[in-house]
Order: sequence, then structure tokens, then C-alpha cells
Amino acid sequence: MTNKPHPIRGYVFIAGAAFLWGVAATLGRAAFTGKLLPSGQAVQPIDPLILSQSRTGISFLVLLPVLMSRRGWRHLKLPAADFWRTVALGILGVAASNYLYYLAIQKTNVATAIILQYTAPILVLLYMVVRGLQRATAQRVGAVVLSVLGSALAIGVIGAGGFRLNPIGVAAALLAAVSFAFYNIAGHGILASYDRWIVILYTTFSASAFWLIVNPPWKLVAAHYSGTQWGFLAVFAVVSMLAPFSLYFSGLQNLEPTRAIVVSCLEPVFSIVLAAVLLGEALRPVQAVGIVIVLVVIVIVQLPEWAGGECAVVEPIE
Repeated sequence: MTNKPHPIRGYVFIAGAAFLWGVAATLGRAAFTGKLLPSGQAVQPIDPLILSQSRTGISFLVLLPVLMSRRGWRHLKLPAADFWRTVALGILGVAASNYLYYLAIQKTNVATAIILQYTAPILVLLYMVVRGLQRATAQRVGAVVLSVLGSALAIGVIGAGGFRLNPIGVAAALLAAVSFAFYNIAGHGILASYDRWIVILYTTFSASAFWLIVNPPWKLVAAHYSGTQWGFLAVFAVVSMLAPFSLYFSGLQNLEPTRAIVVSCLEPVFSIVLAAVLLGEALRPVQAVGIVIVLVVIVIVQLPEWAGGECAVVEPIE
């Protein structure tokens, strides 16, 4: 990549992605309950696997002709080694984290799924430290710990509706955290060499191909979803996949993985605020405290960068 990294721009992109994922979380709850119509009339709920499959498949089908017409096929090709890197990113990162997160919600509840998935910043920091890419400074460790704590408080883990410890759900949420950490690290690496749209194209392709093997087209037809539901899935693909991943990958081009994933903890904050504003759900004081903590962490996580005058995307070994 020839563009110079711009940290502030990276924070804005990641925050934008987190906001859209917060919107998608609200839409996802509507899909699971079948309440997709403005009148509140219930329709057939959409299966989590279909939700995961359609968001990548539709995104790929939208993006491919646009890039083909603007750039041509020859400019979209990747060397074999990098192609397989994007395949791993699409299957083990994008597809796996999404489905496992939805499975965790289905087996437990939103609070359990989100807080266990958002242990991912800890995994990213551990990886960066073990690889010698960063030191475990007080700022970094404090930011990671506070981001997890703030997310836990924001989603209401303390009090009513806290953890529901279904073994399958907990395992799925923890694996989602590993997958989330993986695509932050692996995505950051490949985005250092390629445009984000190329990376999104190949990751959505590989995720779509994987889901077609797991759930062939005839099973999609057999589900008998209505036109309203397919329209919802098309909108959901843009809101939950195409737009936020474009923003998130743009953020990863301007920030190193630890900072990026800590800022992504704004997602549960946006989810709670949107639910309070749009759905009339109560915002308890402890949740407000969690929101404040996450916002403070967003400031803390950038302090070492400005204090040291660093502008590098990946910091040198210290």
C-alpha cells in the first residue's frame, strides 16, 4: 500500500463500522424473532445459518460486477499465496466469527455472546506481545482490560439478563472471539499489500463458497422465505457486511490490530444506545457507566501514539 497511514481516520472508520454493526445487531434480533414488519406482524424467523450465508453471498454478488466494470478482471487477480491467505481470512475469520456469534446468541443470550466475543482484544494483545511486535505497556494492558469491562457493563451482564452458561453457547462465543482476533491480525497483514475492496471481494467469495458447501442452494429454496425476508437479507448484507467491513478494513489500514479491536468495543455501546432510542429499552445506570468506560478507553488507547509521535501502522519491536 502506498497511502500514508492516518490514525485519526482509522479511529473514525472503526467507529463507523461499530455503529453499523450495532444497527445490524438490532436487525438481527428482529430476524431471529420474526418481527421484520413495521406493523409488528410476525413472519417466519430467519435461521442464523441463512443470515450468515446470505450476508456474504449477497455482498459478493453486489461487489463483483462493480469491481469488474471499474477495474477489469486482470486487476482483480491475486498471486496464489495471497489468494489462500484471503480464503483463510474469509472462512476462519469472517464466516466463522459471524456464525459462531449468532449461534452463541441462540444458545445463550446477547449479553453472554457479546462479552465473551469481546475478550478478543486480550487475544490480540497476547499475540502481539508473544510475537514481539509490541510490549505489554500499562496503557495497552489497561486499555484492553477496561474495554472488556466497559463492554460487560454496557450490555448489562451485571444484574438481570446476565450470563446464561449453556456449554455449546459459551464454546461458540469463545471460538468467535478467537476468530474475531484472527481476522484483525490476518486482515491487517494482507491490507498492508492490497486495496480493501480486493480483500473484501476475496473474503466474501471464500466465505460464500464455504457456505454453499455447508448449505447448498436447494436448501435455501426449500426454506421458502418470502419476498419481504429476501429484501431484508439484501439490506442486512449491506448494513452488516459490505459497508461496515469496508470501513473496518480501512481502519485496519491506518491502525495496528490492538488499537483497532479496542475501538471496535464501541459496537455493544451503539447497540445499547440504539435499543434505548429506537426500541424504548431502558438504559440502566450500570450500563451508562460501561458506556463511559469504553469511551474513556478510546482516548487512552491512542495516547501512546501521540505521546511518542508515532504514525506507523505496525509499531516496531520495542
